[in-house]
Amino acid sequence: MKKIKIVVVDDSAFSRRTITKMLEGLDSVEVVGYAINGEEGIQKVIALKPDLVTLDLEMPKMDGFTLLRILTNRFSLPVIVISALSGADKVFRALELGALDFVPKPSSNASVDLLSIKEDLLKKVLQVLAIKPGNRVRTSSDQLLPERTAVKSEEGRAGVGLQHTIDLVAIGSSTGGPPALQQILSSFGQKYPFAIVVSQHMPAGFTKAFADRLNRSSHFDVKEAEDGDLVLPGRVLIAPGGNNMVFEVCGGQVTARIVAPSESDRYIPSVDVMLQSCAGIYRKRVAAVILTGMGNDGSKGIRTIKEQGGYVIAESEETAVVYGMPREAVATGVVDRIVPLDQVAGEIILQGGFS
Repeated sequence: MKKIKIVVVDDSAFSRRTITKMLEGLDSVEVVGYAINGEEGIQKVIALKPDLVTLDLEMPKMDGFTLLRILTNRFSLPVIVISALSGADKVFRALELGALDFVPKPSSNASVDLLSIKEDLLKKVLQVLAIKPGNRVRTSSDQLLPERTAVKSEEGRAGVGLQHTIDLVAIGSSTGGPPALQQILSSFGQKYPFAIVVSQHMPAGFTKAFADRLNRSSHFDVKEAEDGDLVLPGRVLIAPGGNNMVFEVCGGQVTARIVAPSESDRYIPSVDVMLQSCAGIYRKRVAAVILTGMGNDGSKGIRTIKEQGGYVIAESEETAVVYGMPREAVATGVVDRIVPLDQVAGEIILQGGFS
């Protein structure tokens, strides 16, 4: 069996050795080389022709961002960023530039701390290598809609002028999700009278920076959800990494509750848990959206949404970076519409009857 070739790019000798050791724990993987900066990284990629690159962002000479642009644009190589927690905003910039996923590097260089990322790293390497080549690299310039094409309801769409049928949009996503979510939120040309809740598979410590980044490019008010936050029209709540987001009615208002995941939750924050929770409250006035991602998270939740009369949208294979979660959603038979990413916002407006 042909082994997958990986190049490790990191200016820390300790990190290079440890990451190499972890990766070579997979029988199907061979680390064929390493580089200490971006310039050397380009040379190794040309000489060794790897299938994947792991990349630190802060390096001397040529930094990780410059190398990332070259790897995704010139070589169409899949890249996994391995970065320290303090660089959260930089991680999302890297995802917009074409990195497919990231693994948070512990702030400590102690061997036991760096080894703690082994399970997450190996899982994401296998996920990225399973992505079909045509969808491996999609940069922000490909993803984001130009300002002039932002979706507004005054464009003569069917459904304009009807009574609103949606109070809540619940979105689930994983690998490839951050730029996809940014595209959807930035393509709404105005703040609409519905709330949005999001469960994006992400580790603790990154979702606040992610929410802040989304907030800067959206008409909606976007924030990392905190326990007790109200679910309000025009507000977007992002489930905090490492926890699940559920809902309850308190004093006539829907409130977000942040809860620890159970042992049975394979993906965190759990899309299934979020969808099942909001279905009983919003019933037919909720639209569930399943975006790009590996696995089947969301497939149980959309069944519950449909049982309560809600509407279900899945991203189409043509735009999904990883057609795992949407495929599993479609396989349930309860999805109402399958649309490419740039039509998701319009489909929500159309179905909701917003004017």
